Amino acid sequence: MTASAYLPFLIQVLLAAAITGGVIAASHLFGQRAKGSKIKDSAYECGIAGEGLVHTRFSVKFYLTALLFMLFDLEVVILVPWTFIYREFLANQIAILGPVLFFLGVLVLGLVYEIKKGALEWEK
Repeated sequence: MTASAYLPFLIQVLLAAAITGGVIAASHLFGQRAKGSKIKDSAYECGIAGEGLVHTRFSVKFYLTALLFMLFDLEVVILVPWTFIYREFLANQIAILGPVLFFLGVLVLGLVYEIKKGALEWEK
């Protein structure tokens, strides 16, 4: 391979680094913590002055719910490529329905387990 084959990749890496650096620099220059900022250590929400503590603690239940959402969301993302290559599997006489149903069965069993354990109940 020639060096010119890597030119698009190099341009993309440099562009990504420049955008990242630009966003970080703009945040430091114009953000809440910038020198001379009047709202230095206060929470900012839609122009209304904050009430109460700035750094409130979240319940462990919040994090558990967020992790469960991410888990099931990522598992569903795995199903999307299967839908796109389904025709290729059929053309090559490869059975795909069994593995997909097994995967969905494991998902359903996990969801039933979480419901029985009460992990999805916000208030107890």
